[in-house]
Amino acid sequence: MAEKRDYYEVLGVSKSASADEIKKAYRQLAKKYHPDANPGDKTAEAKFKEASEAYAVLSDPDKKKAYDTYGHSAFDPNSAAGAASGFGGFDFGSMDFSDIFSDLFGGAFGGGFGGFSGFGGGSRRSTRPRQGDSIRTRVTITFDEAMKGVKKQVTIPYEEECKSCHGSGAKPGTSPITCPKCRGRGQVTVQQRTPFGIMQSVSTCPDCNGSGKVIKERCPDCNGTGYNRIQKTFEVNIPAGIDNGQSVRVSSGGSPGENGGMRGDLLVGVTVSQHPILKRQGVNIFSTVSIDYPTAVLGGETKVKTADGDVMLIIKPGTQSETKVRLKGKGVPLLRSPKTRGDHFVTVVVNVPTNLTKTQKEALEKYRDTF
Repeated sequence: MAEKRDYYEVLGVSKSASADEIKKAYRQLAKKYHPDANPGDKTAEAKFKEASEAYAVLSDPDKKKAYDTYGHSAFDPNSAAGAASGFGGFDFGSMDFSDIFSDLFGGAFGGGFGGFSGFGGGSRRSTRPRQGDSIRTRVTITFDEAMKGVKKQVTIPYEEECKSCHGSGAKPGTSPITCPKCRGRGQVTVQQRTPFGIMQSVSTCPDCNGSGKVIKERCPDCNGTGYNRIQKTFEVNIPAGIDNGQSVRVSSGGSPGENGGMRGDLLVGVTVSQHPILKRQGVNIFSTVSIDYPTAVLGGETKVKTADGDVMLIIKPGTQSETKVRLKGKGVPLLRSPKTRGDHFVTVVVNVPTNLTKTQKEALEKYRDTF
């Protein structure tokens, strides 16, 4: 899955742009790519959704500040940044753009997003196929599992297609019919006389709930829903190098789509347990090892724990406390290139003795007197 573009880049403005400049940039893009102005154009629809999401963030001072600090992670409920920002899991579909579209189109699109189902804000609903919602769950893995990759099983509530009606919701031997109220459009137009004249509004058909179809006889096995709720287990392949708070996507593991649309995805948030010795920062690993005073002075070797097991670290004569040694290629695998790894940095701390024997103390004093 492609990474999200920078919101400022999407709108074509700088980070120092004013609120009016941000709004102006979005108005231009919204007018150009609105789905009702580009029927059937998936590219335009995607650009419209991208621009609307960018505007939803950059037009709000608090969300803009969170984005400037944490980037896209500010709105990821599975990340530490999302928790810190307070906006993790923010629903972009809840944004109200009615003032923008009223200015742009004079109410021609009902004050909302027309047939576009990617965001909320309007009363119109498309009868086109719509992908189902994603389902989120979490799994905890060890530090070593994150380093090497692992397969985990997760069990979630899952809406399985009804075997009797094959998802139609209609009694076997029957089929849904075109909604007589909206004639299959999924929308109804209501006119109301007011002191200002006749006002016209478009809303979702109450009989078919916007689907354009109604069921005369419901399937007795699923009560007309087309699906039965079960507990389903998925095997999730967690790649080597995954970090705490990141997610793995399982295609088509989510909720059923509407009007023949594809299922949503299953998003598995990963929690990585802390290692007692090794600390991770990005693709690098950090740890500390203690050596005795004679080894620091004379040199030698000491055992160091790494993600690949214990290795012997060569200590050069005269090593000072807080010396950092780099173990190249002993860090974390890159997610998209697991054969490439970061480094492991070991901080060497000299353990200065506090309880010397008489013989040791005399030897050390004799050494000091040679200076």
